[in-house]
Amino acid sequence: MHNRLPPIIVIALYGVSIIGIGFAGYGSGVEAKRSRVPVHPMGLLVAAMVLLIQDIDRPGAGFIKVSQQSMANTAAMLAGFPDESAR
Repeated sequence: MHNRLPPIIVIALYGVSIIGIGFAGYGSGVEAKRSRVPVHPMGLLVAAMVLLIQDIDRPGAGFIKVSQQSMANTAAMLAGFPDESAR
């Protein structure tokens, strides 16, 4: 819960997304044949990617719920090993 993406990474994610969608829109507008079919799915895919990254970054909230049971099992297993510093 305490290991979250730094705000600069989230800002960079949004910045790269905006620039990428901007270039796709600009490229679509420059062409003589105006087909926006590739631009709309690209925008949806970029938006889905950003939302997925933000949802995974916050495991306690959102659509994706991640069980912490495997981490608890690993911590319990590691606690059972003998302490190396006691030797």
